[in-house]
Amino acid sequence: MRRVIKRLGHRLRPSDGYTLTEMLVVIGVIALIAAVLTPSLLGNMQRARSKTAQMQLQTVAAAMETFRSDVGRYPTQSEGLTALVAGGDTMEGWTGPYLKDSKYLQDPWGRAILYKLDSDSQGFSVTSYGADGAAGGDGARRDLVAP
Repeated sequence: MRRVIKRLGHRLRPSDGYTLTEMLVVIGVIALIAAVLTPSLLGNMQRARSKTAQMQLQTVAAAMETFRSDVGRYPTQSEGLTALVAGGDTMEGWTGPYLKDSKYLQDPWGRAILYKLDSDSQGFSVTSYGADGAAGGDGARRDLVAP
């Protein structure tokens, strides 16, 4: 290795290396890039969770329609969405489970999906309150509803 260095006309000295100033400049540039990209990445993650929640609500709504086709009605308010996963022993025509697991009854933020049966029992809605878990909001915090 010494021969190669001598051919290039450069000798290694113990003082060769990076200065503290150079290191601080590099760290500063990396910190600046991280500061610019982090909000963008977090925003993309929230949008992805919202899209996942909307698809999940549509899946639950489709399972509800299959339940209605088999049993002849939507689950009662007291039966709730758990009737899609378990409860076939007490319901005539039940051929479920209509969802693989009860974890599908929670939105991507870990909160239960809300189920509301219309007063005439002819329709329903499934809702997630979004990232903030409260009614209302906009963006990633907006309420998501299906169908």
